[in-house]
Amino acid sequence: MAGMALLAREIAPVARVLRFDRRGYGDSWGHPGPFTARENARDLEMLLGGRRAILIGHSFGGNVALLTAELLGDQILGVSTYETPLSWLPIWPEETAGGRAVSVGAETAAEEFMVALIGRDKWDALPERTQRARRREGPALVGELSDLRMGAPWDASRVTCRVLAGHGTKARDHHVGGARWIVDNVERAEIAVLEGAGHGAPISHPAQFTAMLVTPHLGATRES
Repeated sequence: MAGMALLAREIAPVARVLRFDRRGYGDSWGHPGPFTARENARDLEMLLGGRRAILIGHSFGGNVALLTAELLGDQILGVSTYETPLSWLPIWPEETAGGRAVSVGAETAAEEFMVALIGRDKWDALPERTQRARRREGPALVGELSDLRMGAPWDASRVTCRVLAGHGTKARDHHVGGARWIVDNVERAEIAVLEGAGHGAPISHPAQFTAMLVTPHLGATRES
């Protein structure tokens, strides 16, 4: 997916990188669904084709990565998440960007979500082509976020690989709390805090993201 392109360039000199568009996004737009963490994890399993991997998941993608680690066991060498929504937990507030997006319905969900994240002025400044591309992701966005509100898609006790749970110093309180919950409930999880970063860290801070959330996994893999 485009949001991880800069990060992929940082990693490419030292490791093979596979980026995939979740159902309903980017080159996977038009997929009929369902748009759940479990179905996306099955897609990722198919793409990996039995190869061992380190999984990096931003936002909802962190849930896909953790579920894939649960399902594939030793095939997954490590997982990094960044500001991953844990919407099923009591600590998660109703009034978030995702919560507002779900409440307005698929037609305007993606626009509402983006406006909540970047502000109306920045949204209005985007090219019309980009706005159209984001709007058509509404069904996938609503499907994913609704899925999280129905219950936990992964079991913390069944994630056995090393996990780095990241957030930025500009993170909202619930994203900080979510990362800390992962550390408190996944046996081999550690926190990683990106200085000066907000929710869009893979785009705004790709070098720091790589150093703190990717390179530690690569070093551990070489040592083992």
